Amino acid sequence: MDLQALLFMFFGGLGIFLFGIKYLGDGLQKVAGDGLRDLLDRFTTNPIMGVLAGIFVTILLQTSTGTTVLTIGLVNAGFMTLKQAIGVIIGANIGTTVTAFIIGIKISTYALPIMAVGTFLIFFFKNHKINNYGQVIFGFGSLFLGLNLMGEGLKPLQDVQAFADLTVSMSENPLLGVLIGTLFTVAVQSSSAAIGLLQTLFGQGLMDLDAALPVLFGDNIGTTITAVLASIGASIAARRAALTHVIFNLVGTTIVLIVLRPFTTLIEYIRDSLGLNPEMTIAFAHGIFNVSNAIIQLPFIAVLAWIVVKLIPGQDTAIPYKAVYLDEKFIRQSPAIALGQGKKEVMRMADLTEKGIQEVSLYFKTQGKKHRELVPQYENAINNLDNKITDYLVQVSSHSLSGQDSKVHHTLMNTIRDLERIGDHMENIMELVEYQITNKVTFSESAMADLDEMFELTISTLRQAIKALDLDDIEEARSVLEKEEKIDKMERDLRKKHIIRVNENKCTGTAGIVYVDIVSNLERVGDHAVNIAEEVIGEQ
Repeated sequence: MDLQALLFMFFGGLGIFLFGIKYLGDGLQKVAGDGLRDLLDRFTTNPIMGVLAGIFVTILLQTSTGTTVLTIGLVNAGFMTLKQAIGVIIGANIGTTVTAFIIGIKISTYALPIMAVGTFLIFFFKNHKINNYGQVIFGFGSLFLGLNLMGEGLKPLQDVQAFADLTVSMSENPLLGVLIGTLFTVAVQSSSAAIGLLQTLFGQGLMDLDAALPVLFGDNIGTTITAVLASIGASIAARRAALTHVIFNLVGTTIVLIVLRPFTTLIEYIRDSLGLNPEMTIAFAHGIFNVSNAIIQLPFIAVLAWIVVKLIPGQDTAIPYKAVYLDEKFIRQSPAIALGQGKKEVMRMADLTEKGIQEVSLYFKTQGKKHRELVPQYENAINNLDNKITDYLVQVSSHSLSGQDSKVHHTLMNTIRDLERIGDHMENIMELVEYQITNKVTFSESAMADLDEMFELTISTLRQAIKALDLDDIEEARSVLEKEEKIDKMERDLRKKHIIRVNENKCTGTAGIVYVDIVSNLERVGDHAVNIAEEVIGEQ
C-alpha cells in the first residue's frame, strides 16, 4: 500500500473516530435529557458532589473538554462559584477515562454490525427516543471503525527507523513524550482521540510502556487548551476556572513524572496480574493517574482557588443568575414575609432587565463585542429568575394571604411576566443589530440620532416604572403613562421619517426593515413598562 493510501486511511480513521465520539456524546446527552446544566448547578454544593457531577456529565458527553467548557459557561453566567467549578473539573478528568476503557474492550471486529444496528434504529423508527439510542449505538460503532482505520494506517511505522528512534528518545526523555502528547491533543482538540491513537500504537507494539506513559500525561495537559480558548473574553471567574484546569493537570503530570519509575512498575504489575491487553493497560494507567491526581489535589481546592485568584486578579463581573432572597422557610413561617422576599427578588429581576436594555442600546451604538456577549447573559438571568420567582410565589399563594397581600401577589406575578417579555424584546433587538452588522446594513445619521433618542426615552420610562413599583409611588406610575404616550408618538413619527428617507433614496429597503423592527420592539418595551405602572396604580 502506498504512502498516500496510508495517510488517507489514518486521517480518515481519525475523522471517523472524532465523529463517533461526538455523535455518541450527543446521543447520550439526548437520552439523558437536557438537564446536564441543571445537574451541575444543583449537585455541586460541595467539592465531593462536584467531582461526582463532573464524572457523570463527562461520561454522558464523552468528553472532558465539553464538561469543562460547560462548567466555564456556568461560572461565566454566575451559576457556579470557582470552588464548585474546580470540583467539576477534577471529576471531568476522571470521567474521560471511561472512553479509554471502552476502547480497551477491543470489540473493533464488530464495528460495522454495531453501526448497522444504530442505522436501523435511526432510520426505521419514528420514535425519537429509539432514534437517540440508535445515535448512541452508531457513534459507538464509529469509534471502533475509526480506530481500525487508524491502526491500518499506522502499521507501516513499525518498519520506519526514525519512528523507532523517536520512541527510544521518549523512553529516555519523558519530557519529550509529554510534549508530543500535548501537541497532538492540541492539534486534534480531543484527549480521547489522542489517547485512542496512543492505545493503537501501543497495541501494535510500536512503542513500549516507558515511551507511552509520558505521552499519556501530555494528552492530559493538551486537553486543557480548549478550555482556555473557551474562556477568552469571558468573565474573570471563567478565566480562573480554565486556569485551574491547566494548573491541576500540570501539577498532576509533574508529580507522576517524579515517581515515573514506581508508577510504571505499578502499571506493569497490574497488567501482568490481570492479564490486560495493551489497550486496556493504557486505560488502567489513564484511570489510575487521574483518580490519584484527584485524591491528591482534592483537599487543596481552596489553595488552588487562592492561587488562580492571585494569578488573575480583579473583581469578577459575572451576572448573578441565582435568586438571592427566595428562602422557602419564610413560606412556612410567614407568607407575608415570604411575599416581601418575593418582591425583593422581582426588583432584582427588574434591575437586570433595565441593565440588559442598556447593554443592547450600547451594542446598537458601538457594535462592541463585549455588549453583544452580555445581552444573552442578561436574557438568561431574567428567564431563570422568572421561573424561580414564579414557583416561589405560587407556593406563597397556597397559604392564606390578606386582601392587601393578595393584591401585591397579583402585581408581582404580572410584573414578572412583563419583565420576561422585555427580556425577549431585548434579545430581538440584539439579533436585529447582528443582522445589521452581518449584512453591512447602514443607517443615515438622522436615523441613528432618532433611534438613539428612542432608546433613551424607553430606558428612562422603564426605569421610572421600576421605581414606581419599588416605592409604590402612584405619581411616578402616572408619569410613566405620559412618557409611554411620547414613545407611541415617536414610533409613528420615526416610521414616517423612514418612509421619507426611503423615497429620497437616503435609506435602503433592508435598512428600513431592520430600523422599523427595532423601533417596534422599543415601543413594545414601553408598553410593558406601562403595564407595570398600571399595576401600581391599580394596587393603590
